[in-house]
Amino acid sequence: MTDTPSPAPKLALVTGASRGLGAAMAERLAAAGWHVVAVARTQGGLEELDDRIQAAGGQTTLAPMDVTDAGAMQHLCRGIHDRWGALPLWVHTAIHAPPLAPAPMADEKDFAKSVATNVTAFQRLVTYVTPLLRAAGGGDAVFFDDDRPTKFAGAYLATKAAQRALVEAWRAEATTPDAPRIHLLTPRPMPTAVRARFHPGEDRAALTSCASEADRLLAQTRLL
Repeated sequence: MTDTPSPAPKLALVTGASRGLGAAMAERLAAAGWHVVAVARTQGGLEELDDRIQAAGGQTTLAPMDVTDAGAMQHLCRGIHDRWGALPLWVHTAIHAPPLAPAPMADEKDFAKSVATNVTAFQRLVTYVTPLLRAAGGGDAVFFDDDRPTKFAGAYLATKAAQRALVEAWRAEATTPDAPRIHLLTPRPMPTAVRARFHPGEDRAALTSCASEADRLLAQTRLL
């Protein structure tokens, strides 16, 4: 007798879930009854997220992993397949923002890390996650653009542009009945660590909270 995967619940994979918009998305989804698989490098941040979700009556599975680790991502996606059989929702917020520098002075290691995280790891995850989304009847994949700075952020701009191009191509290609629904959303400015790097000294009190943006963006996708 062959074991078959359990029916997929309301299951959401959130990559980059330990802080900022990713954490807010995870909390909002958990509050709406989704079981959240939360991925991030920071064990402490994930444990704090889990405490908040459990205190609010939600459920989460913590996956302290680096998205650039191909083996870890393969193991994660295989684990989702074996346990649940499908994945209805993927929310990707994992990003690397290198230090600001003029384009001619960009550090080669920082640029390589940006490419590894924002482009290579992202493309790899699209490959790994797509079969899980298709198994859920298409599922939804949610990605984010941002208000991009124009100076001293060449590595970030270049790699975000590549990521955006991959998302837009995937969305244009998703024409079959079981293809994922691809969402590319633009959050309002929020008091995140990434934004603080690009806008030092900014009045953070004037920015939109991550929690309220998670509500607005998830409502925009009609996932709640």
